[in-house]
Amino acid sequence: MRGMTLIVKTTISFLIGFITLFGAYIVLTGHLAPGGGFAGGVILAAGLLLVVLAFGADAVRERLGHRLAVVWESVGAIGFLGVAVLGFAAGTFFAHFMPRATGFRLLSGGSIPFSNLAIAVKVAAGLFGAFLMLAAFREAGRREE
Repeated sequence: MRGMTLIVKTTISFLIGFITLFGAYIVLTGHLAPGGGFAGGVILAAGLLLVVLAFGADAVRERLGHRLAVVWESVGAIGFLGVAVLGFAAGTFFAHFMPRATGFRLLSGGSIPFSNLAIAVKVAAGLFGAFLMLAAFREAGRREE
């Protein structure tokens, strides 16, 4: 895959920052409004998938690669497990061991934002890694033809 036209590449280069910012917003405010780790992770992964479609899988694989996706997926899983263990150490499983502020504030979620962040990292890396593997299978199928 070589990628798409210069217009598509330029547009994606411009939009990827906004997509990443929106995904981060959904993750960080997931305890206040609909959204959270899974939805934000899907948005972040969709941004990465647009980069793969625009620039080609080979170009993205050189910079990021499947191994990096596996590492970040593991970091997300370990982070989520860490939040669970800290909650368990505080007295109950997934307890809000962080102090809570007043409602409808960004810092009012206790440990939920940390869970959302870990879930977002895991989901984004997992979907991105799966898409890279599908692109590799597609390229292998083309070579056989």
